[in-house]
Amino acid sequence: MDAVSALGYIALTFPPGIKGNMEWFRKAKSGIGTFIKKDTPVDLWVKCDGCKEVLYRKELAVNLNVCEHCGHHFRIHAPEYIKLLIDEGTFQAMDEKLHSTDPLKFSAKKKYKDSLTEAEKKTGMQSGVVSGTGELDGRQVAIGVMDFRFVGGSMGSVEGEKIARVFRKARALECPAIVIAASGGARMQEGVLSLMQMAKTSAEIALMNEAGLPYISILTNPTTGGVTASFAMLGDVHIAEPGALIGFAGERVIRETIRQNLPPGFQRAEFLLEKGFVDRIVPRKELKKDIAQLLGHFCAHCG
Repeated sequence: MDAVSALGYIALTFPPGIKGNMEWFRKAKSGIGTFIKKDTPVDLWVKCDGCKEVLYRKELAVNLNVCEHCGHHFRIHAPEYIKLLIDEGTFQAMDEKLHSTDPLKFSAKKKYKDSLTEAEKKTGMQSGVVSGTGELDGRQVAIGVMDFRFVGGSMGSVEGEKIARVFRKARALECPAIVIAASGGARMQEGVLSLMQMAKTSAEIALMNEAGLPYISILTNPTTGGVTASFAMLGDVHIAEPGALIGFAGERVIRETIRQNLPPGFQRAEFLLEKGFVDRIVPRKELKKDIAQLLGHFCAHCG
């Protein structure tokens, strides 16, 4: 039976209520094909990068974007981390109107100002950091969260300033600071102005130490470059999400520089935990509870 005859047979044998589904089939120029119905939502499924299992997006979201089969942690965005960690109704955003400019008039394959405009439209944000204050399990905290969607989570002048202000706010309120890193490193389009953010944020953390206030750094996938070389690795406790890529230079650059083979997974959270570069690996479901317990030990006098 050819394709046309088969389709006719289906139309004749399906019950009347099912015949309406015949619009799932239509004739294409090259022959008979099966297509998704026009009013059927697309992008309902996603393949897990860890185990290659096909996952239903709604169920994945309920599971905090963690694969139920292998535990792979999909990347989530800054507002989702705020919702995950901060008690409902307590978050107060800071510095929302700070936005990047183009001081160097940088232009390569794409003009920097065009990249910024595109990122703002895509995310609805003015920069790659969401910052503010709120309560975590009833304890006041200052928090900053990087968003990888905004120019690859790179750290420009505004991102560095917003992170620095998180620490300043924490000192003013005498409360803990939490920063969630997700970054490709310093933003080359701002040159040395971006690199200066490494020193600025590090200086603010030193003042946090002098004030005896805890700072918890959370490393997500990826945390690399100048962010790793500054505030991301200067916490009192470093928490990594499972499987997170954490490092300074990329694997290829390191391999070509030292001309040696590198151990498998040497920039992943599990390897870094073994070598003492991170203090603990915490699944997303347990993150809020874990941080609350740490803060309880660190600062009974805070907030």
